[in-house]
Parts: sequence; C-alpha cells; structure tokens
Amino acid sequence: MLTVRRLNSNLTVVSRFIRTGSTFTQPSDQQSPNFGGSRPSLARLHHIQTVLRPQLRLCHSASTVTSLPDMKITLLSALEDNYMYLLTDEATKEAAIVDPVDPEKVLKAVQEEGVNLTTVLTTHHHWDHAGGNEKLVKLTSGLTVCGGDDRIGALNKKVGHGDEFKVGNLQVRCLFTPCHTTGHICYFVQGDPSEAPVVFTGDTLFLSGCGRFFEGTPDQMYAALIEKLSKLPDNTNVFCGHEYSVSSLSFALSVEPDNVSIQKKLEWAKDQRAKKLPTIPSTLAEEKAYNPFMRVGAKSIQDHVGSTEPIEVMGRLRKEKDNFKPKK
Repeated sequence: MLTVRRLNSNLTVVSRFIRTGSTFTQPSDQQSPNFGGSRPSLARLHHIQTVLRPQLRLCHSASTVTSLPDMKITLLSALEDNYMYLLTDEATKEAAIVDPVDPEKVLKAVQEEGVNLTTVLTTHHHWDHAGGNEKLVKLTSGLTVCGGDDRIGALNKKVGHGDEFKVGNLQVRCLFTPCHTTGHICYFVQGDPSEAPVVFTGDTLFLSGCGRFFEGTPDQMYAALIEKLSKLPDNTNVFCGHEYSVSSLSFALSVEPDNVSIQKKLEWAKDQRAKKLPTIPSTLAEEKAYNPFMRVGAKSIQDHVGSTEPIEVMGRLRKEKDNFKPKK
C-alpha cells in the first residue's frame, strides 16, 4: 500500500539559474533551460553567488514521504521546480539520493531520517540535476556516484542499460534512455516483487509529458517511453525530475480535449499546486491514460497531429509542445 504524507510547508519560490562551466542564464521557458548563454558581468556573478545560491535551499513545494512496505521515498524540492529524492531501504536504513543539486538540504534530510547515505543516482549531467554531486562527495565520504555520462560531476560508477546493483535490500536496474541527453539513465527500483516498484525518470518522462529532445531524436524518445518505460509494471510509481504537471496536462488537454482522465488529473493538479503540494508520483498506468507522449498509438492523438506513424507522432507532438503556451 502506498501512502504519502506532507513534511513541511516552507514554500518560498526562488528564481532558478542554470550553470554550465562559467556561463549562467535564466531559463526562457519552464521546460527548456538554455544551457549556453553569454558570460555574465561580475555584478551578476556576485548576485548569483551571494543571493541566489543561499536561496536554493528554499522550497517551491512541501516535502512529502511516499511509504511502501519495503522502501520510503522522501521528496525534496530544489531550485524553482526540481525534485530530489531520498530513497531508503526500510530494512537496512541504507539510502540513495537521486539528483542532489542541493547537498545541504540532502544532508539535513539524511540526518533527520537517520539513514546511511551510500549512493548517488544521477539521471543526467545537466547542472540542475548533477550540479551538487561534487560538493556532496566532499561532505560525505565513500559515496558511490552512479550515472551514464562522463560529463556527470564526481562520477565513479558509470552504468549502462540493464546494469543492476543494490541499495540495502532494494534492487536497482538501470534503463538507458538517451534523447534529452545522450547519457540519460532512469533507475527502476524494486523490493518485494509482490509490491509496487518505483522508477526515477529524471527529464525523460514527466507527469503527462517528456523532456525536450536536446541531444536526441523522436525515435530515441519513442524507444525510451514506449519500448522501455511502458514495459514496466503498470503499478510502477513514477518520480520525475521537475514539477511541470499543470503545464503538461494543459498541453495534453489541448491535444485530447475529450479525455476525461486528463480533465480530472488537471483539476487535481491545479488544486495541489494552489496549496504548494507536489503532484508526484504518478503511476505508469496513469501515464498511459493521460500522457500524450505515451499515447502516440492512440487514434485521437494521431488524428490531432495528422499522422499514423508513431515516431512521426512523437516528433510532431514534441514540436507542438515546444511552442505551447498554456492559457492563464
């Protein structure tokens, strides 16, 4: 049985800035951070370091705990809309952290939960996911830092599709899902086979959405979503990298205006966000009902984009979403 409980209500929203090397830029839209940008002025750098950096620990959403019989997932908000996840094996209290962009917040949660942090699960190299790795490794000795891309900071365990390892008694299986980035990995986690598993999808699969194709193609996203993730059990709990649900569901409704599953989920998501509560997790069964990128074989989706070829549908949907502006 899955239960979710709220931990806190520190709900201040701060501006998110993305860093790559020595360049900074503010994202131009919610789902397409610009990882390039021109070199900032010294004044801008000072503002980022002295004003924005301390604010990374403030919350856009209340922290929640999802409890399953053999594992616990503590959701930790970061930046403007990112999520980090503290995964704990209940039997051994061994833990892993997914995409720890805010190391201090992670370590506070580790202390509060009384767990033994041994592993970092990095979905991809973008700063808003992997940017805290190096500092976390300095603050916590002996961490195993997993990922599928050499661009990931502090990486010491490179993984590929099908690789498996354990966090306590929990079995972790790596799913190679290139498209958003060439080295993107999703992490499928299972304890007791009779219980619902979980998957951490980073920027590949969002609630009712998917990541931009920054370093990939429609056929790669089709392979990731349809040939890999959709083959997992329908009761798999999906923990994605960002709080994009209202925007994503609004787009889904524009594609399938008569889809009751989308209508109900959007109403619920708006209510959650009005309370600054997260909309995560979903399940794969739910995604198949209301996520257009998981429904590229549906006639209603194909009629909307004007193609019956699923990979072509995937590409046309992503292009349409890239230009979508939700109604206010």
